[in-house]
Amino acid sequence: MAIRGGTLILMLCLIVAVNAQDIGTDNSTNYDAAAKDFGGIISVKPLAFLAPLKSDDLARIVRSAYDSDNLTVAARGNGHSTNGQAMAKGGLVIAMRSVESGHFRLVKANGSAYYADVPGGALWEDVLDWCLGQGLSPRSMTDYLALTVGGTLSNAGVGGHTFRYGPHTSNVVGLEVITGKGEQVVCSEKENMELFFGALSGLGQFGIITRARILLQPAPEYVRWIRLVYAEFDEFTQDAESLITAPEGQSFNYIEGTAVVNSDDPINGWPSVPLHPNQTFNSTLIPKSAGPMLYFLEVALHYKNNDSRTAIDATVDVLLRRLRYVDGLEFQADVSYRDFLLRVKQEEQEARVQGAWYKPHPWLNIFLSRTDIAKFDQAVFKTVLKDGIGGRLLVYPVLRHKFDDRTSLVLPEAEIFYIVSILRLGLPIPNEPSVESMIAQNKEIIKVCEDNAFDYKLYLWNYETQEEWKTHFGKKWGIFAGRKMIFDPKAILSPGQNIFTRV
Repeated sequence: MAIRGGTLILMLCLIVAVNAQDIGTDNSTNYDAAAKDFGGIISVKPLAFLAPLKSDDLARIVRSAYDSDNLTVAARGNGHSTNGQAMAKGGLVIAMRSVESGHFRLVKANGSAYYADVPGGALWEDVLDWCLGQGLSPRSMTDYLALTVGGTLSNAGVGGHTFRYGPHTSNVVGLEVITGKGEQVVCSEKENMELFFGALSGLGQFGIITRARILLQPAPEYVRWIRLVYAEFDEFTQDAESLITAPEGQSFNYIEGTAVVNSDDPINGWPSVPLHPNQTFNSTLIPKSAGPMLYFLEVALHYKNNDSRTAIDATVDVLLRRLRYVDGLEFQADVSYRDFLLRVKQEEQEARVQGAWYKPHPWLNIFLSRTDIAKFDQAVFKTVLKDGIGGRLLVYPVLRHKFDDRTSLVLPEAEIFYIVSILRLGLPIPNEPSVESMIAQNKEIIKVCEDNAFDYKLYLWNYETQEEWKTHFGKKWGIFAGRKMIFDPKAILSPGQNIFTRV
């Protein structure tokens, strides 16, 4: 490991100075873990993998890096990045799950509002369980909850509740952030506002989120979970858009959508749609006019244990009556609220058993305007991806005004835009493609968006040059670069994003 002598001395001083639970060296398993992520495509070795126990210790690490000639610092949550975003070549990687671990606090604001004050390194599944113990729940949740709070807040955090409450970044009222100068700053909409909105969806460029105050609401106890199959894409999108624009109380609490191959492929096709093993997909009901892809809306209605099941059935019937899904291809199940939110964890466990979890995952996430979604369906779903991907093809609409434009996130211009997630899970499929071909397929899809001048933005992506990032941020680039000069002038933080070069 070739490093400057001064850097090695600094690292040794850090080992002595900080209250660290674990420090990875080039011979440790932890060190190796810091050099890879869930994507399994990029591998970059750091100088060290540090696990400070307190925010104060982390601040001292960042200050030491700031005073050094060349050190960078990357915050690593649960390692779920897919393009090396949380890596630091020759720098310091921070194990955020160790920082202030388990220090949760319930805060009552004016009136009836409650907030959960939690560490940035806490997993959302642990936040959920802690909140449920108080009879409360975060308002907006992602589909997969083994992600850290700071990780999703540094990006956006989207899912089936986003149409109603916005992403995670629209449901946080305060942060504690350690800037690139090692300063510990408490910020909110009213205090240190520039840092607050910069850090939200800021890709870790302005500070490391060590604590967050999350807006809560009373937790339901059960969920009516429903999947509705469509043969026609325009009917699928029109129904989805009618549901997300309906007033609260006149729609479902959770709305997403998925594209599947019109075949009996157990992984990519319609056998993957039923919610329970005792449910059967009657393929004879698929219209003859159906193309190579089918689509299903995935919706959920929250309710309490003492709510009348008859009343729940009646509410669901009213909501379904106006939808145009294929008659007879409707699947329902009643599950606990917790089990519904953690449903992807079961898929994770199955993928681990099959070994798919440990394969490369070249994912692609796109925010795409509703004006372009039909063309995208024809050019991508029905053409490029018509044989499936060995994973999930999510496609569902959200509302732009639910996202706070003051954050660092950039979005399509349209009020209604679609979240398209091409989530290759590595599940066994015939003629499994190589990693290189999957990456090439992603680039082909992006080229479709470019060639057709679609109104789109990539999400959770990792551009290779600053010029590409400038194009991505568009009119927000000046604000973004200005905030970098204020809060991380030496470009120490999150070097794996490839936005700025260490000064």
